[in-house]
Amino acid sequence: MQVISNSYTMFKRCLTTSLRNPETIGTAIFIPAIVMWLFGILFGNVMDVGDYNYIDFIVPGIILQTVAQAVTAAAIGVNNDMQKGIIDRFRSMDISKSSVLTGHVLSAIVRNMIATIVVIGVAFAIGFRPQAGFLDWLIIAGVLILYMLAITWIAVICGLIAKTPESAGTMPFLLFVLPYISSGFVPVETMPKALKWFAENQPMTPIIDTLRALMLNQPLGNNLLLSLVWSAGIIAVAFTIAVQIYKNKTS
Repeated sequence: MQVISNSYTMFKRCLTTSLRNPETIGTAIFIPAIVMWLFGILFGNVMDVGDYNYIDFIVPGIILQTVAQAVTAAAIGVNNDMQKGIIDRFRSMDISKSSVLTGHVLSAIVRNMIATIVVIGVAFAIGFRPQAGFLDWLIIAGVLILYMLAITWIAVICGLIAKTPESAGTMPFLLFVLPYISSGFVPVETMPKALKWFAENQPMTPIIDTLRALMLNQPLGNNLLLSLVWSAGIIAVAFTIAVQIYKNKTS
């Protein structure tokens, strides 16, 4: 119970800090929203993705980019804590070590959910027309929350190992790029052989395919299981590494 209580306290602290810096959330929303608009409006009429409307096709990939853009705030927040000495104050308190990091992760989930809702709203405005039912949206939310947890813990690691807040903010950039080398923007079958192999064997592709199938009422295949396994595996590994790094740096 102490871990839960401590994590909730740290969550409130991190969320309050985020609300005092609205430009962080604004940037996380603005860039993916512009990408959505550019791809949907400029390329929507020229891209051939088979039976799909291109806007419907790209929404899952841009959602994953939205989340990746937003988690940079978690990396910066963790690094600021490590650099500015507040961790020394926490060390003198009777609190769980992991709760400091968990607070950043939970506040990042809230920021990500807000950014995702806004970007989906932009998608609707330019022609996104999903066919998902209520249960489908619940599953979509669950898959996205797991994905958010996974890459936020990766961002926490970046914040712990970076030497400055600026470098902490740039280190998770690869997470923003990976959806481009997946099924997010073009069918995997159209890629060159090497890129096709990479796209088929990286975690973004089954997650995107799961979201797209649920949104457009298409067969899921084994994509849902693969997406859950990938996310759960990343969470387990990244959480363990992050906590160990934190303990080593604060011991």
